[in-house]
Amino acid sequence: MDNEKQLLSSGRRNAIKTLSALGATVYAPFVLTRSRAAPKQQIVIRDPGGVLSRLYKEVFYEPFSRKTGIKVIGVFSDAEPTAYIRTMIETESRSWDMASLSHRAILFLTTGRDVYLEKHGLENDPVISAIPSRFISPYGVGTNVYTTVLAYRTDVFKKNPPQTWKDFWNVKDFPGRRSLRKLPFDTIEEALMADDVSPDGVYPCNLDQAFRKLDKIKPHISFWWTSGPQIEQVLNTGEIDLMPALISKLQAATSAGAPFKFSWDQHIYGYDNWAIFKGSPNANACREFIKFASNPERQALLARYAIGPTQPNAFNYIDPKQAKLLQTYPDNLRKGLFIDASYWLKNQSIAIERFNQWMLN
Repeated sequence: MDNEKQLLSSGRRNAIKTLSALGATVYAPFVLTRSRAAPKQQIVIRDPGGVLSRLYKEVFYEPFSRKTGIKVIGVFSDAEPTAYIRTMIETESRSWDMASLSHRAILFLTTGRDVYLEKHGLENDPVISAIPSRFISPYGVGTNVYTTVLAYRTDVFKKNPPQTWKDFWNVKDFPGRRSLRKLPFDTIEEALMADDVSPDGVYPCNLDQAFRKLDKIKPHISFWWTSGPQIEQVLNTGEIDLMPALISKLQAATSAGAPFKFSWDQHIYGYDNWAIFKGSPNANACREFIKFASNPERQALLARYAIGPTQPNAFNYIDPKQAKLLQTYPDNLRKGLFIDASYWLKNQSIAIERFNQWMLN
């Protein structure tokens, strides 16, 4: 415990320096007590996989288990697993207690007659209440802001690198092996901005215009990605020269030596939430985990991996130079397009069906 206190003190001075000692237990303004039954309890959390699974284990899961005696098991699934979640709840075959889900997925699972998530009821908690209202809802507590940026190889684009989605579509002036996401989410928005639609005019999306633009780039796409780990793979192996990439995956690749940089222009951002599944027998333990993981000092430990905190106070524990590389740094946030989850709630079925059919043609 003395070692953990020393690490915590170091973390307050510089959260980045403490990341190598992620086992530290960070102080939170709430108290977690170890109950007699706690060692027998466990929660299963779905997370995005790849580098985030590893970081969540080190920063959240293992320290929480040491603090409370509640075992945390992290499991990976593909992005946007809303169909699986619905089936899991409807058939009462719950394999997960809670999940890290996008704000878009939260809306999909809580709108309409059937609701698949539990209300967390943590709005008045002293930790949770510090999170801006934009990043919290009755069913989700924002844990990090993610963004898709245009990434490019620095050994291919040594001068005049691509900066915008219009540049990505410009195969003449910016030749190279390209990749796009094999889903309409983000891909539609990128196509529209490539066709000179301003960020504030993207929603509601003009699908006809977007698919006309996608027709032009389709022959030049070498690889269609579907999950975060695939992004890491193609960046690390050098299979792709430019692509839209989740910034956390890009940061992981560059940390491993991949020669990539990115542009903040027209980045597309949303946020991940901690969400509890309806009927989970471990809902209260999940709430304790959410409070633990929402502590600003603990969120700050993820900064060096380009994971933007939802807690404004987290910036008090992040090196100023590192802060400027994060999504929630004000200057960066202003350059981005915030994903309109309500648009996708109404149009995702039509867009996915049309996108899948387009991929077959």
